Amino acid sequence: MKFGPVESQSAQGCILAHATQVGGSKLPKGRCLTSDDVERLLAAGIDRVIVARLGPDDLPEDEAAATIADALASDEIGAAPAATGRANLFAGEAGVFLADRRVVDAINRVHPGITLATLDDFASVEAGRMVATVKIIPLAVPHAAVEQVADVLAGEAAFHLAPFRGRGVGLVQTTLPGMKPSILDKTASVLAERLKRTGSNILREERVGHDENELRRALSQAHPDEAMTIVFGASAVIDEDDVIPAAIRLAGGQVDHLGMPVDPGNLLLLGHLGERIVIGAPGCARSPRENGFDWVLDRLLADLPVSSQELTGLGVGGLLMEIASRPQPREINRLEARTPRVAIVVLAAGRSSRMGGPNKLLARFDGQPLLRRSVETALACGAVSVHVVLGHRSSELRRAIEGLDVVLHDNPNYAEGLSTSLKRGFEAASQDADGVLVMLADQPLLTPSHLDTLIAAFEPSGEGSIVLACDGERRANPVILSSDFRNYIARLEGDVGARQLVQQHHDIVREIDIGPAASFDVDTPELMELAGGVLPPA
Repeated sequence: MKFGPVESQSAQGCILAHATQVGGSKLPKGRCLTSDDVERLLAAGIDRVIVARLGPDDLPEDEAAATIADALASDEIGAAPAATGRANLFAGEAGVFLADRRVVDAINRVHPGITLATLDDFASVEAGRMVATVKIIPLAVPHAAVEQVADVLAGEAAFHLAPFRGRGVGLVQTTLPGMKPSILDKTASVLAERLKRTGSNILREERVGHDENELRRALSQAHPDEAMTIVFGASAVIDEDDVIPAAIRLAGGQVDHLGMPVDPGNLLLLGHLGERIVIGAPGCARSPRENGFDWVLDRLLADLPVSSQELTGLGVGGLLMEIASRPQPREINRLEARTPRVAIVVLAAGRSSRMGGPNKLLARFDGQPLLRRSVETALACGAVSVHVVLGHRSSELRRAIEGLDVVLHDNPNYAEGLSTSLKRGFEAASQDADGVLVMLADQPLLTPSHLDTLIAAFEPSGEGSIVLACDGERRANPVILSSDFRNYIARLEGDVGARQLVQQHHDIVREIDIGPAASFDVDTPELMELAGGVLPPA
């Protein structure tokens, strides 16, 4: 492949290296230039473009990505069609994702233009979760390099999925005088929810005194279909002769291991009674927040080995730092002590290209410009601040919202795509807020009540740290993202938003149905007329 500038008149058949604005439209990166494209370039006064000229042994980026993704796919993990040099792979069912670092590293060392990224080894995934992505860096790579990747995968898989196998579970909780029943009720509810995603369920629940003989009797009286018994003690297990391990031995069972190098989750016990698995749960497992108990439970329910060898090997990565999808339990009270602060970013930098000339954000609704109407909607809800990102014809739009209490941001790179405006607004808005509501300026049906409904569903971390507005089953806009995703947003490029982020974090998404207000925007003159807006002259 030869890469570099060429005269536009000689560019037919070449691959365009960078998106190029031509008149009122754009030729996208990766386009194989046609004779019509060349004529448009010359008519626009563009005499030189940067292109890639493929040789006979080169494979275009999408074809290379798709070929590698197909080789990686299996019965449990499927590949999506390739686009812009990227092909994503998704779990076909719920289970535990297992990656072979040696094979993944071997693929990434074949050619610098071929990359494979995956989730962490032993990640728990639901059906439809993205588990890996193949990205081709240049516009093409040698066919021989793609064949070499195929040879690596011919001998062994880079990753696979261990599906969950639903089990019947017994829950036994020990109590001490003064222990509130509400704590026990919540523990049962949290455990039932944990088990649901694996297809497992609680067959029986017993509550007994925190005494080894009472617990022995409860352990011995299992349901016929009980493959696992989980014990929550009123007091944590700190010794091999403590109440829970002593009761297991009295019932004729064996204690396999006590303690593990995962925080939170250190005080976990693993044993068995015949073929039945017995877990002494750590106190942090009473919380829905992810902790070491989840790691052990998921592996057991996916029929993966969990011995002392596996447990003692969890130290690297075992310090569960606070991130959006996995905060530490010790931080929960701090997060729940106050109402989360949400800022709004109104994206208003686009060119209204489908309108054929007029700027749709200056269209009048009851005599008021659409942009002003949208910004006033944002100001009337419970957000802590409103930021507006401008680009195309920004001076006119500034006048339209003059006097409103907003923070304005100019995006000189708006023509490069949605990500440039999202990055600019998100970085500023997230500095003093727990989350950022990203709102398009062309949704005239949105009301302050809709926005307040979305904000009420938001949590700074864990489930609810991504909130999506929906119209029935259709996901749409606005969206709220935790400020913890600031670094992810900063890495976005091109005409993309946060869709891939949502795909990667299904488990923390809350969908809120606000009806047609979520899906209706005014991208065309016909939709503008339907909404009752009056376009300004072109």
